[in-house]
Amino acid sequence: MDYFFELFCSGLTRGSIYALIALGYTMVYGIIELINFAHGEIYMIGAFTALIVASILTFLGWNGIAIMFIASIVAVVYSMAYGYTVEKVAYKPLRKAPRLSALISAIGMSLFLQNYVLLAQTSDFLPFPSLIPDLEFLEPYAYYISTPEVVIVVVTAIVMALLTFMIKFTRMGKAMRATAQDREMALLVGIDVNRVISVTFIVGSATAALGGVLIASHIGQINFYIGFIAGIKAFVAAVLGGIGSMPGAVLGSLVLGWSESFFTGYVSSDYEDVFAFIILVLTLIFRPAGILGRSDTSKV
Repeated sequence: MDYFFELFCSGLTRGSIYALIALGYTMVYGIIELINFAHGEIYMIGAFTALIVASILTFLGWNGIAIMFIASIVAVVYSMAYGYTVEKVAYKPLRKAPRLSALISAIGMSLFLQNYVLLAQTSDFLPFPSLIPDLEFLEPYAYYISTPEVVIVVVTAIVMALLTFMIKFTRMGKAMRATAQDREMALLVGIDVNRVISVTFIVGSATAALGGVLIASHIGQINFYIGFIAGIKAFVAAVLGGIGSMPGAVLGSLVLGWSESFFTGYVSSDYEDVFAFIILVLTLIFRPAGILGRSDTSKV
């Protein structure tokens, strides 16, 4: 039973990280009905930015929780700028082009960002400092779940609550919902659709970057390729939950995280990445719209 709860907590942590990335996928898809395949690289850039900032602050004599907050804030802001740039460079010029053109552009941007970081940094794994201090009151439960894992789960819950509040109750959130429902009608009633799309990319990039910082601090190492695998798995989670649905993105991420954790714990860890693609294939075969997704109906 102890081993079961250990795997459960591990899957909860995985699912929380996938959710932070999948939220960006599903928000962008909900607005422009396209997949931002460069989203995983934003996650990776956030982690590298936090590493650079943390290294500088440590060299200057800083320590403790201040490094975590400053590094996280800088990483999020820097990644938001990248998300905004990706939208302007890879998507906006192709907004009226066939979807395949935007898809190819997004894949090209993903490869560009990967190789850009590869050339600017290194192909080797780099050690990442532990930015999250251990909390004494969690020590009795350390066998099941560590302090970084608790922080990851709590931060994901807070981010989800804030995004839900923004979408439902703020002016920008209402504009996002209107744009997602009918972009042309949103334009007719005076909504700045270009601004809405840019904000969507910015918010999604912020959540991905935060996930990159948290998981890098937990695992203790990063390299230029971490965004590709994490991005693909988050995409699988978004499809599993129902692409375009924020609750679906979180639910799909948790289901994928727990499935991977129990599969690797009870079966084999050698096929961990393959398992995610098996889930994707089965989802597309038996429920293409996802767990909480709705199938599109065509009017004749």
